[in-house]
Amino acid sequence: MKTKIQTFLFLFLVLVIPKSYGQDLMDEFGKDDPTTDYAYATFKTSRVILNHSVQNIAPNEMLLIISHHFGALNSGAYNMFGLDQATIRIGLEYGVNRWLTIGAGRSSYKKMFDGFAKFQLLRQSSGLKNMPVSVTYFTSMGINTLKWENPDRANHFSSRLSYVHQLLIARKFNNAFSLQLMPTLVHRNIVPRVADQNDVFAIGAGGRLKLTQRISVNAEYFYLLPGETADNYQNALSLGLDIETGGHVFQLFFTNATPINENAFITETTGDWFKGDIFFGFNITRTFSFKGR
Repeated sequence: MKTKIQTFLFLFLVLVIPKSYGQDLMDEFGKDDPTTDYAYATFKTSRVILNHSVQNIAPNEMLLIISHHFGALNSGAYNMFGLDQATIRIGLEYGVNRWLTIGAGRSSYKKMFDGFAKFQLLRQSSGLKNMPVSVTYFTSMGINTLKWENPDRANHFSSRLSYVHQLLIARKFNNAFSLQLMPTLVHRNIVPRVADQNDVFAIGAGGRLKLTQRISVNAEYFYLLPGETADNYQNALSLGLDIETGGHVFQLFFTNATPINENAFITETTGDWFKGDIFFGFNITRTFSFKGR
């Protein structure tokens, strides 16, 4: 009897206990550490349509962007429905690091030079770190280089300057749909009339709906808060199509805005969609990488 008990205990120790400890050890090895998944490609490029998107340029990459607005479609056959007219901007944007992009450009509208910086403050993520939105701070300065209307009076260089401050707040809801809100302040150092506003506030919204792996439709709208500027100008509305072809992204769109810079198209849009003041335009972007092999 004693021998049977000893045999049973021996088998229990050999078969059951190692299995239990082994299972606990496998469970420990099987546990994955929590990770953080970041949203990427919220928008295809650095623009929703006219306005900047929350997307920053990758570190050590440079983006060349050529923006072109034709004339109004209702300008008639004599102007080839706007094709004879053009407003152009050429710009360069550089990714300093993951959270900072800088850029500069020149537009034919008011012969304006502009420089900007985009700071990524928050990045949408899930998992270990959960952040529901991406937030980027955008700031720019524009310099109007038109000849002085009255060169005989005392003209100051500071009168040429205007500034833009924006918070770009975006969320990628799924692989197909992204939405961005853009509270905006535009400051002009000088305005045509005493009644005009130096500081103009606006709320913008933009969205992207992905149709295929390389094609999406975009929309963008800016609402001017009540004031003298809102009374005399139109809210900018743009509808477009993004097409990606390798290193290029083509953005084709219709808009009621002639200017291209944020300093101007938010506060100086005169076109009325309902009157046919619609301008066809496009952005072409090309990315160059300065990363080593």
